[in-house]
Amino acid sequence: MKTEEERKEALLGVLRKRQIYNCVECGKCSSVCPIGQINESFYPRIIMRKALHENPDLMDDGLLWSCLNCGRCDEICDLDVHFYELIQDLRAECRNWGGYAIYPPHNGGPHAWMKMMASSGINQNRFDWINSDLKIQTTGDVLYFVGCLPYYDNFFEKLKPDTLSIATSTIKILNKLGIEPAIMKNERCCGHDLLWGGDVEEYQKLAQINMEEIKKTKAKKVITSCAECYHTLKTEYPKIVGNLEVEVVHISEFLSENLANIKLKKLDKNVSFQDPCRLGRLSGIYDEPRNIIKAIDGVELHEMQGNRASGVCCGTSGWLSCGTYSKQIQTARLKEAKATGADLLITSCPKCQIHFKCALSDRKMEEDSIIEIQDLTTLVSRCLT
Repeated sequence: MKTEEERKEALLGVLRKRQIYNCVECGKCSSVCPIGQINESFYPRIIMRKALHENPDLMDDGLLWSCLNCGRCDEICDLDVHFYELIQDLRAECRNWGGYAIYPPHNGGPHAWMKMMASSGINQNRFDWINSDLKIQTTGDVLYFVGCLPYYDNFFEKLKPDTLSIATSTIKILNKLGIEPAIMKNERCCGHDLLWGGDVEEYQKLAQINMEEIKKTKAKKVITSCAECYHTLKTEYPKIVGNLEVEVVHISEFLSENLANIKLKKLDKNVSFQDPCRLGRLSGIYDEPRNIIKAIDGVELHEMQGNRASGVCCGTSGWLSCGTYSKQIQTARLKEAKATGADLLITSCPKCQIHFKCALSDRKMEEDSIIEIQDLTTLVSRCLT
């Protein structure tokens, strides 16, 4: 356990790193915080004030675990204060000195399998879901980083998320473009949830193992179909392992660049699009998914009022919190999508799909919030000729 003086020094280091002393308590961040709109005890400004007063008790405050890390506050801040990254660092410090830590929902299942994968000695069966229609390699210029997609369908069986179809659809699309992607036999979870939950040590193990496995494939380009895998590999891994020596792209980027090389059949559908936080605000990818949607003849895109940088997240992040506040955010977002006239909500992150389908499983869900959910890759796969 750290001494009181060591705690204060650690907290000061975090505050300087994330430029918290720039904060003038204008309240703009609090005005757009999804959690703050429904939980008056949580506002970024409240956390900021506690931090600015160098209060070590902040580490024992459960409010640290209420933040969705959606980045909406950073988007509106004029003074370059990085609040959601502050939360990430405070959670890590909290774990370092044995402060309060939330027990993840779903009995901690997803976090448990991530930690299991951080062990270098495990032997996985990562090819079990790949059927004979999917053409893959074990080495090659293009690597498909699958992530945890094969696990979600089993773990959330009652919700029927169908996340594995995202993986199979991605390979089908790549095959259609003449690419047989490499798949890693010993791929691990990217570690996104452990990182944002403050478990930096286990996250770093996953990063190191994955980069070693990626090098074995001789890949020059890594494609992901998960927004969180994309952000973690592209932005977070270099902080740990240095230069990746590979290009990391999201499937929406890759497909948008190759639309001229693929034929899509007509589909009469009114759709709306959910901007994933890690793909949109944290990575700046907004146009590419929309380019793909608009390229499908007959599909009409109806934007929600909150879209692109002002889009509202899916209500939870990193399997760290899931309760009434999350459900309210999800229900409001589904209602907003339905109100556009869309009958299909397109996502580009498997977590968005799972969280929205979880909300839709509530028997008390009102008709004005009920809408079909589908991932962008499965939509494109559905339209392949």
